[in-house]
Amino acid sequence: MSEEHRLYLKKLKTRKIVIRIAQFGTLIFLLGIWELAAYLEWADPFIISSPSRVAKSIASLYSSGELFTHSFASLWETVLSFTLSTVLGTVIAVALWWNDFLRRVAEPYIVVLNSLPKIALGPLIIIWVGAGKAAVIVMALMISLVITIISALQGFSSVDSEKIDLLRSMGAKKGMIFLKLVFPQNIPNLLGILKINVGLSWVGTIMGEYLVSREGLGYLLVYGGQVFRLDLVMASTVILSVLATAMYLLVGLLEKLVSKHFSDGGTFK
Repeated sequence: MSEEHRLYLKKLKTRKIVIRIAQFGTLIFLLGIWELAAYLEWADPFIISSPSRVAKSIASLYSSGELFTHSFASLWETVLSFTLSTVLGTVIAVALWWNDFLRRVAEPYIVVLNSLPKIALGPLIIIWVGAGKAAVIVMALMISLVITIISALQGFSSVDSEKIDLLRSMGAKKGMIFLKLVFPQNIPNLLGILKINVGLSWVGTIMGEYLVSREGLGYLLVYGGQVFRLDLVMASTVILSVLATAMYLLVGLLEKLVSKHFSDGGTFK
């Protein structure tokens, strides 16, 4: 390794450390301003709460056991809907890419489903599947599934047609073209869809819990608002943010592992 390259890597490492420090410092600063605003009553502490009051609410949820009960309920529903929407959405997108006639027939309906406010179907979902976890999962699935189909299909369809024609001229079948060309070129796009689905799955889960659930972070948010326990609302929001961030970071780690695999020359057999 040359001296110039070593200095360049050191500079990148230093820059990354500075960014992390700045991010952490910004968080501490904002929390400090929030706490100070509540303590000096620049705004009504009952309305804006404060970090210390939020911490007490989380501690109270922990001591009563509700913290893990509600967090696990929302996490399980989100992970399940995330997995289902990613797998089903990708499979449907492959089927639509594979059959051009089917794609042309289905496209208008997919566009309509994407534009439809999913919350409007809440009462129908409750009637169809019941007022339980199934309704929450269906709501989350409806929000993220259509986006997955559209994004994956767009990626599959954007592959260079000249490359596809070249493989066809060499006798490659459609399945081989997909496995050797279309799918590998769309790995970055599919990983990006995973990141999008993290947020959409959490949104769908919370929306579903708003409607029907008797447990979960969405239920805590609604209950806290109904009884004017705004500390509980803020505490639930903080817990939700932590869980969503952790899930996003796991997807980011998967992205790095997959990217490293292909940068090292890995391929699909």
